Amino acid sequence: MKKIILFLFIGCHFGISAQKMHEDFVYLKDVDASIQTELRYFSHQNFIGKPIDGYQKDCIILTKLTAEALQKIQANLKKEGLSLKVFDAYRPQQAVNHFVKWAKILNDTLMKKEYYPNVPKSQLFQLGFIASKSGHTRGSTVDITLIKLNTKKELDMGSAYDFFGEESHPFYKKITKKQQENRLFLRKIMVENGFSPYDNEWWHFTLKNEPFPNTYFNFPIK
Repeated sequence: MKKIILFLFIGCHFGISAQKMHEDFVYLKDVDASIQTELRYFSHQNFIGKPIDGYQKDCIILTKLTAEALQKIQANLKKEGLSLKVFDAYRPQQAVNHFVKWAKILNDTLMKKEYYPNVPKSQLFQLGFIASKSGHTRGSTVDITLIKLNTKKELDMGSAYDFFGEESHPFYKKITKKQQENRLFLRKIMVENGFSPYDNEWWHFTLKNEPFPNTYFNFPIK
């Protein structure tokens, strides 16, 4: 009996230790601590309304190449009195699984009014807002916006981060000229520094030469 218990304990220990952060990933603060962050999935302020599986610490993790690319962008933005603000970067597969599980529970609409007021929850998969795989899990995708350095206030982009609706499409027309200009400026500076934009979300960018284009990681954020 003792041998069986010992075996189970060791097995669990090895299972946990196997979930270490990959050596080619870094903490964003260690590369550029001036980049602002707000990890919504570590909090209750997100489209589910509770902390997401795998987000065990309030820190941004991403591939080293992506962090260095953001550092370069940040240096240029500072000259204009601006800063990057990161909402999410590496996202473990267990978090994506949490999204998928939540999307199938149709009566859980706690945050509908704020995040998807005009979209039936039953259509989140069909419309591409929720998927079983995410580029974030490869470590080189970021959800990002811009803020003013002196006030720390976000530039008005015409829709909130993680809003499920056509209002979040980068070239959505029913917003003000200034909001359109802010979106285009963010897009321009990200694209010029090696990132590809995403058609459905103005905040979503992926490093073009991402080091792990086919690998989906599952180590927790801690």
